[in-house]
Amino acid sequence: MHDARVLVVDDSAAMRALFCDVLEQTKNVIVIGTAANADEARDQIAELRPNVVTLDVEMPGMSGIEFLEEIMETNPMPVVMLSSLTQSGTETSLKAFELGAVECFPKPLKATPEQFAKQVGKLGKIVLAAANSNVRDKPRNRGPKAEGESGPDYAPNGKIAAFSTSMGGVDALTEVLMQYPKNCPPTVIILQTEPALAEMFITRADKDCACSIKAAADGAELTAGTVHIAFDPNKHVIVEPGIPAKLRMVERDPVEGFRPSATLLFGSLSRAGMATIGSVLTGMGEDGAKGLKLLKAAGFRTLAQDRSTATVPQAPEAAVEAGAVDAELKLEDLAKDVLSNCGSAA
Repeated sequence: MHDARVLVVDDSAAMRALFCDVLEQTKNVIVIGTAANADEARDQIAELRPNVVTLDVEMPGMSGIEFLEEIMETNPMPVVMLSSLTQSGTETSLKAFELGAVECFPKPLKATPEQFAKQVGKLGKIVLAAANSNVRDKPRNRGPKAEGESGPDYAPNGKIAAFSTSMGGVDALTEVLMQYPKNCPPTVIILQTEPALAEMFITRADKDCACSIKAAADGAELTAGTVHIAFDPNKHVIVEPGIPAKLRMVERDPVEGFRPSATLLFGSLSRAGMATIGSVLTGMGEDGAKGLKLLKAAGFRTLAQDRSTATVPQAPEAAVEAGAVDAELKLEDLAKDVLSNCGSAA
């Protein structure tokens, strides 16, 4: 892992100072410059050659989202967008992911030094991961609502599909779920991101995808045609065996620093002996690796997103290095593998 050489772009001098202070306290993160607008940032990028940029969404002149689009078209590099998570802010964040942002981080609406330090303590880790991420060469086009790769006559075989993802996960899940057919396998997903952003993503995905996309809820039945996404930072999600199996939202301490925990989810499926195909996608940290290994030991198929194409390869890499993965696949192939193992075209 190499150091993060970050350029901080924000029109507020106070916010620039606060972000710089937080980042400079993080090991292996070096602030090499600041800019107040897109024009200054363009010059600084050319002169200082940062390997990651933090970019404010709301700036005078060219907006952050417009400048992000320019960067990804002319000089692709890791960009962490800073945005308030209001209704319009979450919509803009999803647009930023579509354009190629590595992550969107909630910018405090009221930022005293104490409040700021409390809310953005993890920003340094995000910037460091971004500096070591894989960046798309150009934005991906999002297609209209479709029936999915396997068509409307897909027949599930009863297996459960389980995914985990964090940083870069919104983009990865969009690519996977757009391939899902209307009658998709019963699916549960852990998405580590800001709750407001997860809720907006679920609303949009439910409109764009052929299957039904819902927020995970206690007692929800795992049935064909529905994807359940868990994101509540205060609750874990596990699967309770039965016909059909049900989700349980449980209040427990974080597992190795994560809540909801992918390792806990995968472990519950393994212990219950429910036929499952588990997958770890792009993300920070090692969450899911131990749980995926339990699934593999129980005889179930396990997958990881290809590290060379994952936006943030830390989580897939941890799973591979733990000996927990049967196959390492690009997203398109991973989605096809899940569908072929969980059912067939009728």
